[in-house]
Amino acid sequence: MAHLLSTSCSLKITSGRNPYSKQLNGSSNAVPAIFSLKTSNLPFRSFVVQRGKRQRICTVHATTLPLDQETPTQPGSIYHQNSNGSSPPKRVMVIGGDGYCGWATALHLSNKNYEVAIVDSLVRRLFDHQLGLDSLTPISSIHTRIRRWTSLTGKSIQLYIGDICDFEFLSESFKSFEPDAVVHFGEQRSAPYSMIDRSRAVFTQHNNVIGTLNVLFAIKEFREQCHLVKLGTMGEYGTPNIDIEEGYITITHNGRTDTLPYPKQASSFYHLSKVHDSNNIAFTCKAWGIKATDLNQGVVYGVKTDETEMHEELCNRLDYDAVFGTALNRFCVQAAVGHPLTVYGKGGQGLTRGYLDIRDTVQCVELAIANPAQRGEFRVFNQFTEQFSVNELASLVTKAGKKLGLDVQTISVPNPRVEAEEHYYNAKHTKLVELGLKPHLLSDSLLDSLLNFAIKFEDRVDTKQIMPSVSWRKIGVKQKTVSA
Repeated sequence: MAHLLSTSCSLKITSGRNPYSKQLNGSSNAVPAIFSLKTSNLPFRSFVVQRGKRQRICTVHATTLPLDQETPTQPGSIYHQNSNGSSPPKRVMVIGGDGYCGWATALHLSNKNYEVAIVDSLVRRLFDHQLGLDSLTPISSIHTRIRRWTSLTGKSIQLYIGDICDFEFLSESFKSFEPDAVVHFGEQRSAPYSMIDRSRAVFTQHNNVIGTLNVLFAIKEFREQCHLVKLGTMGEYGTPNIDIEEGYITITHNGRTDTLPYPKQASSFYHLSKVHDSNNIAFTCKAWGIKATDLNQGVVYGVKTDETEMHEELCNRLDYDAVFGTALNRFCVQAAVGHPLTVYGKGGQGLTRGYLDIRDTVQCVELAIANPAQRGEFRVFNQFTEQFSVNELASLVTKAGKKLGLDVQTISVPNPRVEAEEHYYNAKHTKLVELGLKPHLLSDSLLDSLLNFAIKFEDRVDTKQIMPSVSWRKIGVKQKTVSA
């Protein structure tokens, strides 16, 4: 906790019984409690405040101060009207706002004059320490990031540090911030991580499913009109031999017709957790009248958005390892350091998936917020812009690399996953376009930019992390550790 307390910020600590606030100036005398880390048998930790022999989990609510004494005056908020003619929600809670998609989204929404709060346990950073991984890009602490953002723009982002699986913490966060919309990125997002060993599989299901259930109960109890925008995954659908619709399919059976949720065929414990989430959200929309949008996102690539480009301390993370790295990001880093591109299996049409630029991720979330679901409605949008096979991606990176003088080679490695080498894949993705999505399609200039970005930070690449080491078939009960 020394790192948390060393920042100069306004810190309000509340429990359900005794709220109070203190100003931190780097002095331990300013804190009327002893902070410690409480460790459970699951691979995450939560912050607790200890007074004498009593311990209670508390909300840590920090609004960071600008780095400079003079802060730009915050301009008046300008909100676009949605298709129904009403103003969009103004207060948005971004759960998982310190992560890859969450950080970019939080800045984008703040820049669009939404009032933003980040809720995060910072567990994603802990995963790196546990597994000996690191982002290609050096990323600043969440406190430094928010202070820099405020310094540059005059816009504040509220910060709540804690675990949403702790309902008391989440309740205090909801009651304090009173969100009009919740963007839920706060889940363990890696299929390989969920397949490392039993403990990670259990953690993924517990963290993702219980966390989402808590969010649903918090909305029901404290903010009934709040719109939930939940990040799902295209991986929920699997690879059926028919077109993938957006959430629902109309079928005729024995002379009767009905529109039903599209069948799910998850391919990892991570993807299964997302399926469970979708079912729980759909049920609560029907039973409680919650309004929710499920964004079944494809594979994201890129690292830069307009906001993260404003200062190096706002830089987003970029994962290139075989556990958290996504295909195109991994390939660009591999090309930059002279490592052969690692194509799993045949890499052909059997490994075709939907992809999108991270700039489109933040655009899609904004569109969903500005055009909310109706009370009791469970909407599903397929969130991607293009489809590629892994071989097609490798070919594009090879061509782009050669233009930069890189000798890019490709190797086939055994596929660590359990999936068909060849299959049909065609997914619909029109609803977000109808709402106004203007996609950033994969281009030579984008690949050139991403490769140059990888070259810039190539000295940070640990080549031992490139090859896949997690096997779907060999997952066991013994917890895997990383040797120094």
